[in-house]
Amino acid sequence: MEASVTSATTAPTSDSSRAPVVGLAAQLALLALLGSTLGLTATGLIAGAAYGLVLCGLLGAGLDRARMSHLGPANAVTLARAILVGGVTAMVVTSFAHPVSTPALVAIAGVALALDGVDGQVARRTGNTTALGARFDMEIDAFLILVLSVYAGDRFGWWWVAIGAFRYAFVAAAWVYPWLNAALPPQFSRKVVAALQGIVLALVTADLLPTALTMVALAIALGSLTWSFGRDIHWLYRASRIRAAARERWAAPHRSPALVH
Repeated sequence: MEASVTSATTAPTSDSSRAPVVGLAAQLALLALLGSTLGLTATGLIAGAAYGLVLCGLLGAGLDRARMSHLGPANAVTLARAILVGGVTAMVVTSFAHPVSTPALVAIAGVALALDGVDGQVARRTGNTTALGARFDMEIDAFLILVLSVYAGDRFGWWWVAIGAFRYAFVAAAWVYPWLNAALPPQFSRKVVAALQGIVLALVTADLLPTALTMVALAIALGSLTWSFGRDIHWLYRASRIRAAARERWAAPHRSPALVH
């Protein structure tokens, strides 16, 4: 999934912890509202709260590392999306014990999906972009897809969790094969495939399709994602071999031309 670029204001970090604290308070408030109105289980609420703690802790660390004192408007949109994802997480975990409100789940997940890209547009219009904002947006996208794929897997077969797990498997593989960390060239098809995952999982979550069509849609989503990751991995491998060959060529001793007597 390709991240949109989001913004933040760079300044001394005297109050950089304020946004994560506000975010955590908003996350707990949303969980309390959902718990009281939808009957979420204790396990679901704990999962949502744990997500919020990890989210806001990592965000605070990221702000400190980037020396940012304020989120900025674009990252504020991403944080709002992230809080909605915490609600989706709590509902999906609750669904393992008893059914949850499908309209509520679809509405919250749908808003989180619909806001994807808004943060990037805000960042570009305000002229402020940061690596932290892009990473923040990407991680929220990836986790939402993972949670929705778990919801689909619980109903239609756990192999569909691969839709959400692909990105995390790729990150894990990059620890073993560092050449996977190289930058990829922009590809419009990658954006299309990423959007397709969200659309298909939203339809599956809403239970709008017959079972046969649901399985076909999930297969198309997983197949396109496999193709996209496979193409990118192949490109990264070939690029790594080209770089290795270039290093060997430049490291090889240069022979002086033989003198003719």
